[in-house]
Amino acid sequence: MLEVLSRIRVVLVGTTHPGNIGSAARAMKTMGLSDLVLVDPKQFPAADATALAAGADDLLARARVVPSLEEAIDDCVWVTGTSARQRGHSVPPLAPEPAARGLLDHARQGTVALVFGRESSGLTNEELDHCNALVQIPTNPGFSSLNLAAAVQVMAYTCRATALSLVDKPIPAYDPDPPATQAELDAMFDHLQRALVAIEFLDPEKPRHLMRRLRHLYLRVGLTRSEVAILRGILTHAERGGGRPRA
Repeated sequence: MLEVLSRIRVVLVGTTHPGNIGSAARAMKTMGLSDLVLVDPKQFPAADATALAAGADDLLARARVVPSLEEAIDDCVWVTGTSARQRGHSVPPLAPEPAARGLLDHARQGTVALVFGRESSGLTNEELDHCNALVQIPTNPGFSSLNLAAAVQVMAYTCRATALSLVDKPIPAYDPDPPATQAELDAMFDHLQRALVAIEFLDPEKPRHLMRRLRHLYLRVGLTRSEVAILRGILTHAERGGGRPRA
């Protein structure tokens, strides 16, 4: 089970202090995680990052820098976002242990992502909209501020501890239909919005929160590629005006 830890990608979004990147890399390496992606960091590479990596320089050297969260997770089959509060997301946050179990379960079928937000403000609602699940570290309510690298350490440790607890347990069989990637889901959501506008179910001038709620519904289910294909076939038929489908 430990081999799936290599499929857990840590994504840091909008990191302000480069030292936190280095400390996060060190936290990852101590727990056997190695895939680091940085979304629009304020400063990287940087001497502070290298100094605080303290032996995890190889992770920094391999780290990818991308301009958007979408690009960081486009090949992932499951994405868990960290959040200090629920905000506008309809999916209730998980404790670290069940969140880690979900990541490991899906990592058997492909790359998964654990996403951390900015030091001062975390992830935006729009960024959380790309997450299948949310995780919340149960800190002291009287002093809930947790350093970014410390949060990475908590979740990296929880993933490793959970993996170790499952080493001798049988691995359940999975349906051969692979899970959809985030890129495939985003394409489906774009198609869904076009179809809902075409059938006049969605007013693009007054969208309210319909698309956000639909995103959350499908993301927490965890669609497979064939299910996405079926749904897109239905959407295409709806765009064409309906009628009896061909036999």
